[in-house]
Amino acid sequence: MKDSTAAATVGKEQSKKRKRSQMTEIWRRMRRNRLAMFGLVIVSILIIVAIFANQIADYNTVAIKQNVVERLQGPSAEHWAGTDEFGRDIFARLVHGARISLLVGVVAVCIALVTGGILGAIAGYFGGTVDNVIMRIMDIFLSIPILLLAIMIVAALGSSMLNLMIAIGLASMPTFARIVRASVLSVKDQEFVEAARAIGAKHNHIILRHIMPNCLSPIIVQATLRVATAILSTASLSFISLGIQAPAPEWGAMLASGRAYIRDAPHIVIIPGLLIMITILSLNLLGDGLRDALDPKLKR
Repeated sequence: MKDSTAAATVGKEQSKKRKRSQMTEIWRRMRRNRLAMFGLVIVSILIIVAIFANQIADYNTVAIKQNVVERLQGPSAEHWAGTDEFGRDIFARLVHGARISLLVGVVAVCIALVTGGILGAIAGYFGGTVDNVIMRIMDIFLSIPILLLAIMIVAALGSSMLNLMIAIGLASMPTFARIVRASVLSVKDQEFVEAARAIGAKHNHIILRHIMPNCLSPIIVQATLRVATAILSTASLSFISLGIQAPAPEWGAMLASGRAYIRDAPHIVIIPGLLIMITILSLNLLGDGLRDALDPKLKR
């Protein structure tokens, strides 16, 4: 009995060491990719800004409160990014807008990941008629452009932050379903899965404990890239007044409200546009770097 307990302890310690060595190797490959590290730094800064937005810039005083006397001022020491058409500080609105954009992007991707992941895992594991039915439904979703599908869902459910998250999440669901299905198909016939079936493990136990942990790499990469798409979709829907409604400081809504003043005060449009571009670029660089770091074929 003591020998079996000691063997189990040694096995757990060896498993932990292997996981640590794998993480160390992944981090080493990430550090060699300068563009990926640049994306990681920018994304980390945005996350910190979103978390401490209230400490960086007071929402009620400078982000929402109007001051017509100071309207359309350019960048200065007092207003780092200038003021908008209502005299509101653009920098403060961008800071609080980061919280909205990142929250919508992350929650929307989580919705897509959970729904698409479950459907893809079921389709890939059981196959046959179940696979055909689920994937044909996903093909119908994929035949509609993501932004158009999101517009349809928001128009049906109404314009709110929750509905926006649901709309973007459901629009992104088919992509995760296809990726998870492909990953499950490549794993489900391996020896350790057959061993789990042989000892009588239930289907949900096999999927959650044996198959899905071996499918995480492509899912993580796709989730990172989809956050960028979700943020861009949020800005696009807000730009056409179907996303976050005024006076909330959402980046796309800021672009929409400032386009009428692009000739007199171009900073109103240029600064939020640049921030959206940098955010999307950073997330894409980070996603590409994660793909290279997690792909065992690219070890060097």
